[in-house]
Amino acid sequence: MTRNIADIRRDYEGGQLDEAQATENPMELFEEWLALALESEGDDGNAMTLATVDSQGLPHARIVLLKDIDDQGLVFYTNYHSHKGSELTNVPNAALVFWWPSLARQVRVEGSVEQVSAEESDAYFASRPRASQLGAWVATQSVVIPGRTWIEERQSRFEQAYEGQEIPRPVHWGGYRVVPTMIEFWQGQPSRLHDRIRYEARDGQWQHFRMAP
Repeated sequence: MTRNIADIRRDYEGGQLDEAQATENPMELFEEWLALALESEGDDGNAMTLATVDSQGLPHARIVLLKDIDDQGLVFYTNYHSHKGSELTNVPNAALVFWWPSLARQVRVEGSVEQVSAEESDAYFASRPRASQLGAWVATQSVVIPGRTWIEERQSRFEQAYEGQEIPRPVHWGGYRVVPTMIEFWQGQPSRLHDRIRYEARDGQWQHFRMAP
């Protein structure tokens, strides 16, 4: 490496975030921010880091895509037999982080996790491109494989098996909903004096307050 990463600095600039902008329900503010992020970040606007914990208490994180927002929470889809699926079975809690550099904004979410209904998973799976539907059958996520050829051969077999047919959703593939108990909005500001508004669910009601930078 030829560049000293300790010298890399950015002075964040963005609109202010204050208590007057804080909606009663944080999901309303989140949807406003997400709409702007989808304009400024393009197809990466719904990318989020998903952090889970395994049965030994070790954390794991990866990028997944937000695919739905409803009154209960935020939804993503994956293989239930993947590492994250196994972790969520043992410890059904997770954290999400959205980072939108063009807006100097971050949103953190923490909460419990539940599987969405089979009907919701079926509806989303049916909306996917055919290649992505096949991919859900081809990819046995998180297992060791001998090489790329293994994937290509498996893909060919499933293409032949479903040629001319509708592709059903695998029972091991579907959605998870993160039901928030905490949502924090971060707006970058100069000199690291950032704006942070934090919401917490207490006794079934959302309360919000400003946090120190």
